[in-house]
Amino acid sequence: MDVMVYYVIALGLYLPAAYQEVLRCLVEGLGWLEGTEPVRVAGKSGIAKARQRLGAGPLVSLYGQCGPRAAPGAPGAFFAGYRLVSVDGSTLAVADTRDNWQGLGRPGGGRGKAAFPALRFSALVETGTHLIFAAEMDGVAVTEVALAARLLPRVDGSMLILADRLYASFAFLAAVADTGARFLARIRKDVVLPVLERLTDGSYRSRMTDRSRRPLRRDTLPVRVINYRIAPGHETFRLVTNLMDPVVAPAATLAALYPQRWEHEGVYDEFKTHLRGAQVVLRSKTPELVRQEFFGLCLAHHAVRSLMLEAADHDTLDPDQLSFTHAVRVVRRKLAGPPVFPPSAPSPSPSPAD
Repeated sequence: MDVMVYYVIALGLYLPAAYQEVLRCLVEGLGWLEGTEPVRVAGKSGIAKARQRLGAGPLVSLYGQCGPRAAPGAPGAFFAGYRLVSVDGSTLAVADTRDNWQGLGRPGGGRGKAAFPALRFSALVETGTHLIFAAEMDGVAVTEVALAARLLPRVDGSMLILADRLYASFAFLAAVADTGARFLARIRKDVVLPVLERLTDGSYRSRMTDRSRRPLRRDTLPVRVINYRIAPGHETFRLVTNLMDPVVAPAATLAALYPQRWEHEGVYDEFKTHLRGAQVVLRSKTPELVRQEFFGLCLAHHAVRSLMLEAADHDTLDPDQLSFTHAVRVVRRKLAGPPVFPPSAPSPSPSPAD
């Protein structure tokens, strides 16, 4: 089963390839062992049965051990001592099977339902390293914000959460604040935010009010509001934050910081286009195996980005200067090379008896 964990992660690196071809890339790495007979690769049905026995649990558990990795002082990773983390969601098309239709559903649009069923996910990204270090997935009937709420146990007081308007509700921001984290979110124009105190940097203190009538731990949330324009005559943007001190976090600095949230879009481009492949559908035919494959894909992206971070640290570079596409090509090229052993194990030194 540990081999199958590696195999599911490898599926994330070779999504367009056939099941057996991905397995060959793994087992050929064992050819360096003296006396090893060529391994006969299992058939497609045998691989599918092994994946069913494995289930999604081990991949979910393994991915749960991932976390942010930027060292203090890393470029673009911190502000005022807080680790920059963005939250956002997306969808992935999956195999067109009855089980996936029933278990995951299909997204709708202005022209009706989509051609393929799909999963919806939300994720936390460390903006300085582009590491997706936490994710939750479900069927398309579950909203991004509901999935993001499941991610809050991975949020702590060391983080500054960057969020778009979709997440700038009282319930979500209050829940983020309850973790001890700080937030910086763009908010809709129709949300009423009264001026309680004008501050020297042009921002003002206000409060958000719970209008949902749901039982929450609080009914108001103190915030600071920042209104700004990119240039005269352009659209006015409105941000809310619980960084209340204008000396520590001036309005102009926060306005310049907020576009870091768009790093998240670039990460999803890596994840959905350069790693998965454009217009490639996840191949699993049941919701449980879709879940397994999704977290294998998350682990594959995390592995590539971790390798890039180590390379950047070695050469004292900003990880943004390295090419994700090139890194994926290198990993694919080297995967079948010896030795294929668990990363935590000591380097192998085979003896004649081995």
